[in-house]
Amino acid sequence: MLRIDDISYSVAGRPLLENASATIPEGHKVGIVGRNGTGKTTLFRLIRGELALESGAITLPARARIGGVAQEVPSNDVSLIDTVLAADTERSALLAEADTATDGDRIAEIQMRLADIDAWSAEARAATILKGLGFTDAEQRQPCSDFSGGWRMRVALAAVLFAQPDLLLLDEPTNYLDLEGALWLETYLARYPHTVLIISHDRGLLNRAVGHILHLEDRKLTLYQGGYDTFATTRASRLAAAESEAKKQEARRAHLQSFVDRFRAKATKAKQAQSRLKMLSKMTPIMRPQEAALRAFSFPEPEELSPPILRLEDTSVGYDGTAVLSKLDLRIDQDDRIALLGRNGEGKSTLSKLLAGKLDPMSGRMHATSKLRVGYFAQHQVDELHLDETPLDHIRRLRPTETPSRLRARLGGFGVGAEQADTLVGKLSGGQKARLSLLLATIDAPHMLILDEPTNHLDIESREALVEALTAYSGAVILVSHDMHLLSLVADRLWLVKDGRVAPYEGDLDSYRAELLSGDKPAKEPKAKPAKKRATRDQILALRQEVRTCEARIEKLNDMRDKIAAKLADPAMYDDKNVAKATEWQKKYAEVMDGLDRAETLWLAAEERLAEAEG
Repeated sequence: MLRIDDISYSVAGRPLLENASATIPEGHKVGIVGRNGTGKTTLFRLIRGELALESGAITLPARARIGGVAQEVPSNDVSLIDTVLAADTERSALLAEADTATDGDRIAEIQMRLADIDAWSAEARAATILKGLGFTDAEQRQPCSDFSGGWRMRVALAAVLFAQPDLLLLDEPTNYLDLEGALWLETYLARYPHTVLIISHDRGLLNRAVGHILHLEDRKLTLYQGGYDTFATTRASRLAAAESEAKKQEARRAHLQSFVDRFRAKATKAKQAQSRLKMLSKMTPIMRPQEAALRAFSFPEPEELSPPILRLEDTSVGYDGTAVLSKLDLRIDQDDRIALLGRNGEGKSTLSKLLAGKLDPMSGRMHATSKLRVGYFAQHQVDELHLDETPLDHIRRLRPTETPSRLRARLGGFGVGAEQADTLVGKLSGGQKARLSLLLATIDAPHMLILDEPTNHLDIESREALVEALTAYSGAVILVSHDMHLLSLVADRLWLVKDGRVAPYEGDLDSYRAELLSGDKPAKEPKAKPAKKRATRDQILALRQEVRTCEARIEKLNDMRDKIAAKLADPAMYDDKNVAKATEWQKKYAEVMDGLDRAETLWLAAEERLAEAEG
């Protein structure tokens, strides 16, 4: 059991934790959430004993082993598999002793202990972990020096998973994984035999791999049962209740204060006024929820171009004369939302660079609308920012004629506030750097936005804001991401990059996830559909009109829902004299929600018919 008892800790005089407490039973899988900068990583350092508490205590069972991912595996000549095997220090020490021991009793003890810790299957277990994180059998035998820093981080993760500490601390482990590796990790952690604490902003991971959420907010720790969605619902209810209670208390305080102000000077009422002052002093203030404003992204809107904005015909692309992808026949329109699926190394980034104009086709044809502007964001670009310059310097380089106030407004539209605008990039958080990179990628109002792992370093509120911005954005979106939640909300088309080809994926994200977790069995080939007559122009126009009618109906119902919800949110609605009226409005709300559900079903059906007609 991990017990966090009344702890406090400050950084440079700023309190991060104040009298915070939580108890984590043995074997629990717990996701730690909270806005960037609240102290989640500091909490891990306190648990590991790297920092000294100001007050309180953190206790663990005697001899409990704490494990976390190393900064990075060194670039040396040791193979990946041997690096992972070495992480089990007890096994390594016993094997080394077994080679030199001469005492019969000690040799027997060593062999019994090796059997107890299942030492003889260790290599197979290590290989399974490495394969789950994206390393082939051949790569596992290669030296660490053959791999980049991001891949060595995967080896470091594999090492700590193999060592199986009693308390596993993971800080944003999916930041250096692709979608396939992230899905494998979810499954592995759900079966992990010991206690896990994981800092993450990945909703999919927090819904499927953990059973509790530990929320760090306002310097306190609160443990919620269930995954992230359950936590969000429960917390929303608590916030609404706290807001309601705060309003009631404000009204009561105002009433008491009004009496005091009116009658304090009158002798006949002095005692009553005094008693009300005592009541006021005894009322413990109910703090309103300090909800952070959603830190929105403001993507500039491009003008509309004639479709298609980009077309590839029998195109090949690669490096140094060797094709990575070939026979590409793809079309992109300005209203497309496309997610690229495929294992790491299959060519997703290569395709992204081709579409962004950063790689030239080796053969075939690539037709782009003459006015096409493309925005490109890749995770490595965050690392290419000038650390000795401010965000204002970066944007001024692209817009030298704009006024400082206009430049600051642009930064503010991406959540980079006035204080951060004048701070050196080297001192900004990872999330602030990512926001700056997104701003630089979209400053020219691109007609097509290519995003390669855009959510790394963004907290959950920022990820939700990105979803909102991409939904409202009127350009095409090409997404590469391990964040299933982002893909499910933004993408409406899936392209599978595999075996040197790119083709539409016939299933949905859930079926792709199931396919990956079932051992990479190939998806069943869809049955060939009989050829159908092409819809006439009049039929397509009629279907478009039907879609617009459905959208107008949904908009009207949404407006009605918001008006009724506003009435139901009024505390006066629930006074004794308004019980019947409240019931009536709740019934109306239910009717509108039922109508909205039916209207959305009709709209989806109309959209499907239109998409089928347009081919």
